[in-house]
Amino acid sequence: MKTPALLLTALVCLATGCAKHDASPAKAASAAAQVDDARLARADSEPQNWLAHGGNQQAQRYSGLDQITADNIAQLKPAWSLDFDTQRGQEATALVVDGIAYVTTAWSKVYAVDGKTGKALWQFDPKVNGPNAAKNCCDVVSRGAAVYQGKVFVATFDGRLIALDAGTGKPVWTTATFDPASMQAISGAPRVGAGLVFIGNSGGEFGGRGYLSAYKADTGELAWRFYTVPGEPGKTDGAASDEALSKLAQPTWFGKYNDYRGGGNVWNSIVFDPEFDQVYIATGNGYPWLRTFRSDGKGDNLFICSVVALDAKTGTYKWHYQETPGDIWDYDSVADMILADLTIDGQARKVLMHTPKNGYFYNLDRKTGELISAQPYIAGINWTLGIDKKTGKPIDNPAARFDQLKKPFTASPGEGGGHSWSPTAFSPKTGLFYLQAVDYTTGRHLPRPTFEYVKGLDNIGTYHFASHAPGETAPSPDPHAPKPDAHLLAWDPVNQKAAWKTPGSGGAVLATAGGLVFQGHSRNSVMGELTAYRADTGEQVWTHQTPNAVAGGVISYAIEGEQYILATTGQGGGSILAATPDVRARQVGRLVAFKLSGTAVLPPDPPPAGPAVVVNETWSAANIETGKDLYLNRCARCHGINTRSPNILPDLRRSPTLASQDTWRSIVEDGALQANGMIAWKAFLPEGGAEAIRAYVAGEAKVEAARLTAAVAQ
Repeated sequence: MKTPALLLTALVCLATGCAKHDASPAKAASAAAQVDDARLARADSEPQNWLAHGGNQQAQRYSGLDQITADNIAQLKPAWSLDFDTQRGQEATALVVDGIAYVTTAWSKVYAVDGKTGKALWQFDPKVNGPNAAKNCCDVVSRGAAVYQGKVFVATFDGRLIALDAGTGKPVWTTATFDPASMQAISGAPRVGAGLVFIGNSGGEFGGRGYLSAYKADTGELAWRFYTVPGEPGKTDGAASDEALSKLAQPTWFGKYNDYRGGGNVWNSIVFDPEFDQVYIATGNGYPWLRTFRSDGKGDNLFICSVVALDAKTGTYKWHYQETPGDIWDYDSVADMILADLTIDGQARKVLMHTPKNGYFYNLDRKTGELISAQPYIAGINWTLGIDKKTGKPIDNPAARFDQLKKPFTASPGEGGGHSWSPTAFSPKTGLFYLQAVDYTTGRHLPRPTFEYVKGLDNIGTYHFASHAPGETAPSPDPHAPKPDAHLLAWDPVNQKAAWKTPGSGGAVLATAGGLVFQGHSRNSVMGELTAYRADTGEQVWTHQTPNAVAGGVISYAIEGEQYILATTGQGGGSILAATPDVRARQVGRLVAFKLSGTAVLPPDPPPAGPAVVVNETWSAANIETGKDLYLNRCARCHGINTRSPNILPDLRRSPTLASQDTWRSIVEDGALQANGMIAWKAFLPEGGAEAIRAYVAGEAKVEAARLTAAVAQ
């Protein structure tokens, strides 16, 4: 029997209240001022809001609202949309406090938005300098803000932590979290608790040490810092991590020390646990990727690829669990951590659930760090032979240690992981954990014989993005190898097995009390759609196309008795490596809201991108080959492998500057567009390098022009 709409509204009002909506600056300031530790700890009691990154302090991404169900979801329509002022990648999860949404965009900009109408109440632009865009692997993205004690906290891409007045968007205080001259960035969302704001750093492909910093929420003063990897032997940092690094981590590192080695960046998941007054951090890969060059080819290299628990007030080390010791496969452990109370083997456990890139689902005791269980959540894993339950460590597969063997190895999962950073969800109602996963994903690792660190370049110790090493014959595809199988996965964490799988590739997920799971998707890496599934079976029950791909977080909130679904749209930074033949015109990112019987109309899909630029010049085969190699090692991470770009960053095959040698050189070598993020590459290119790259791109542009002509003829 279907529940009448009026009754649904009454139920939501009973749960959330139906007071008249007020989006004034005074109301925003008052509501945000009431977001404190006590309110965050009971966030589940006010499902009309989305107070924390992850929805609550357990980061479960579960909404207690149940107005929208499989029975009425056909009526779910756009309520409003808001255009951002940037075309770059969007990966943020919004927050909602009493009907006012706070969201970050690319370039670390912040919007306060009326959750009922979509009207921007204020916007803050921290004015990140364009050249900082070169300090991260995957665009100038921001994954969100934090609201606490009347302030909105944003961590900027160039390393500032800024507290904004929630009512006006004006800065209250600003602090620098790292030296702006360093090769670091911040793409993650800050977290809050115990009067502190917690933030890490990114830059795991550019050298340096990862860490978590805690700043006083009222003043911005640094309270403590915990480094995740050791510095120079025999020296201390005067930080909260000194003792743990000296006793536990330093003995797991070998070889000659240098100031660029390390990694272990805390660039995504941070969870504050009010029950134990702990903060958990999930750390990234080591640098360089090859242990040969960072640790003399040996050692676990703590605390890379780990979950680490710290005392929230002091930063003192509590426990750690390393998921990929001595990592050489880029198996960051930065995926979302989710806290829950589960009954496992008849025993009530306080559990931290985690699905890192290495392909295993971990249940950890969040008080002690004890491994409760670990099982593969994907098929095809070959970097290890399993997890030893007694030691908690992976069982070594000697064939996977390509750095020691000094020969290529095809690892499963590949560097993209069985699951990467995209947000996961847990439903207390179904007891299931939801995530995007890929079976049989692989990546071929090609070790370099030598390593030279160059500040500003992402030299990781392998021939990255290449299919084969120099002098090696390109391998033929294995016709018998299983094909990658992407799917939305519902995982039973208690019994450590899949409950259901629904085919398809997607991003962040949201679970709701209405018995639904929402997930964003992309269409050709540029356009997108938001889709809903039954939480118990995985059956798709609804989908709605959006002009932008949906890579960022999806949340739910309610205003005046109406439940909304809200998504940040605009394909994330990782899509810059995607290859797609259907290239579209560049478009701004958006915030898109849906509700039952919504009447808004979303903007149309972007039109096809302009034609490829045909340059009627000739270059030598050697010059083109040089350009191809330079493009692969200098340009591909932003403009797409083999120049195949989804056009979130410009598709160079369609750039009018391709026709002018002088203009091309002024941009590539001299940084004429550095304000847009295109730095001057002259210091990193050989004489004539820019022209060699132009020769290669021009050749690829001719191929694209011919393809488009053939497509029209058909």
